[in-house]
Formats: sequence, C-alpha cells, structure tokens
Amino acid sequence: MNTPFDPDMPPPRRGILARMRSNFLTGLVVIAPVGLTIWLIWSVVGWIDGFVLPLVPNSYQPDRVLQDLLGLDPSVQIDVRGIGVVIFLLFTMIVGWMAKGLIGRSLISFAEGLVERTPVVRSIYSGIKQISETVFAQSERSFEKACLIEYPRKGIWAIGFISTNTKGEIAVRANDGQPMLSIFLPTTPNPTSGFLLFVPETDVIKLDMTVEEAAKLVISAGLVYPNGKDEQRPAGQA
Repeated sequence: MNTPFDPDMPPPRRGILARMRSNFLTGLVVIAPVGLTIWLIWSVVGWIDGFVLPLVPNSYQPDRVLQDLLGLDPSVQIDVRGIGVVIFLLFTMIVGWMAKGLIGRSLISFAEGLVERTPVVRSIYSGIKQISETVFAQSERSFEKACLIEYPRKGIWAIGFISTNTKGEIAVRANDGQPMLSIFLPTTPNPTSGFLLFVPETDVIKLDMTVEEAAKLVISAGLVYPNGKDEQRPAGQA
C-alpha cells in the first residue's frame, strides 16, 4: 500500500487548466523575444523612413516608382518600408568617404569654425559630437574584461567592467602610485548608466566570463548566469 510519503509514488497528474497554463507560459517565453525584436526593428525602420523619405522628391518616392513599374492606380497606397534606411546608409557612407578626403576635411573644419563662434549652437554641437565620437568613432574600443570588486563596502561584491589601466594624474596621486584599474560599474537593469571607479589592481578579481555574459547577468538582475548549469565550473571552461 502506497502512502503520501512513499518515494516511489508517481507525482499527481496536473489538471488540464494547469497544463494549458504551462504551455501558454512556455509559448510566451519563445514568442516574446522574437516578437519584440521584430517589432523593435520594424519601428526603427519606420522611424528612419519617416525622417528620410520626406526629403526625397515626390517623383522618386519608392511607392510612386513602384506604382509606375507595376502600372497600379496612383490612389493605391503602398507601404514600402526599408527604402529610407537604404538611402540613409548610402548617404552616410558617401559623407564618410568625402570626410576622409582633403576637401571634405577642409569643409568640416570651416563649418566647425563657424559653429564654434555661435554661442548657443557650439555647446549643443560639441556635446552631440563628443557622444557620437564615443559611441561610433571609437567603437573598436571596448571593455577588456569583466571583474568583481567590493562595492559599496567590504563584503558586498559587484560586477564591473575593466576599461583601462588608470593613467595620468589620477594614477600618480591615488593609491601611492600603485597600479590601479579604471572600472565601469553598471546599474541594473540598464547597464548603459553607472559609475566610474578607480580601484587598486590588487582589489580587482578578473572573471573568466566574457563581457557579453556579464552584461546579460547585470541586465537580468542575476537571473541569467553564463554557467548556470554547473555552478562550480567557471564560465570560460567547457
């Protein structure tokens, strides 16, 4: 006779509503990332089209050209998404190619000289330019490694990203001139904001997990571990 405490007793069968709920949640986990990604891409493409296409002459609008090629009624509205993105990419590459030449650099220097003499505009332009250069022009620079540091006090650990070895006046004046690391400490769940810390190299524990894996851990608020299947195995080991 089986009792509720018998280890060989099969688990109770779930009802049909519980199974339907489980299937729904599983499907939601699969569909939500794909659906949100498609929606985000579709929205960004539409936003770029809405900004670029009004600058194109009416006779060269993608829907007008397509109507002429297919012989459709001009009153028929055709939503041609993505053409504005292509135009924007081609225009940006042409501008970048021209900016690398002597004439392009001269024109940019002349235009920046005019902007620098305009009181309000120069502040806005310099800020936007600095952000653009940080995000795009220096995209080849990235965090070296993920690390652990004790923050905000001893005994509490936080994930950070090693930017560079601390240099200049900060390296000379702080920590008695001993080696230090520039650490970016991200916030959760938005890792694009955070704090810049200068930490003695001896107080930094470098992790085996990649920067991308550490970023996922921060964004998920600790729910997604790169080595979650085997907690004793470092992330970098197979």
